[in-house]
Amino acid sequence: MSNETGVPPAAQLLQDFINTREPQVGREALTSAEELRDWFAGRGLVPADAALRPSDVAVAVTVREGLRAILLGHNGQLGDIKALDTLNNALAELPVRLMFSQDGYRLVSTLSTPLGQALGRLADAIRQCTEDGTWPRLKVCARETCRWTFYDASRNQVRRWCSMAGCGNHIKMQRAYAARKKRQRQPANGPVQALGRSAANQS
Repeated sequence: MSNETGVPPAAQLLQDFINTREPQVGREALTSAEELRDWFAGRGLVPADAALRPSDVAVAVTVREGLRAILLGHNGQLGDIKALDTLNNALAELPVRLMFSQDGYRLVSTLSTPLGQALGRLADAIRQCTEDGTWPRLKVCARETCRWTFYDASRNQVRRWCSMAGCGNHIKMQRAYAARKKRQRQPANGPVQALGRSAANQS
């Protein structure tokens, strides 16, 4: 689970779900039905004894990577269109509906399966983030090799990297190095040499 403070619970749930895979180090937390059940159960999305299937893992991963593509777009990057299409196809098989109570309303799955109930809760978390304005603050790190999901708590929502000290510093160093190499490739004292040749021709 992430260690960031001040992240609303619904946003934290979505952030943690997407970060069950860490592309930069190749870490995958959802490799079996048991791991998926334990992750969902640990966040109160399904009972601890829920029975999930290997095919449920594939659906959950599809939803997760589709959400990662969306949050990459929140950071001004081009998301994976194929991942979005696959996400929409998966969600078409997991419909949700509105359920009203005295406290308001929420989205719930129309399916009684553990996977359906868990993904219904994730859908409701998206609803909450949309309504409280935190949805655009969920972003994926702009560093291509990272793609870690983070919550942008900056006032102007301009944060681009999961960590300024890590990925942000790495990108800035890359840019500085590229700019230095570009300057080194340019001819030294080019304008002065050209002026000297022009004066010589006039004499």
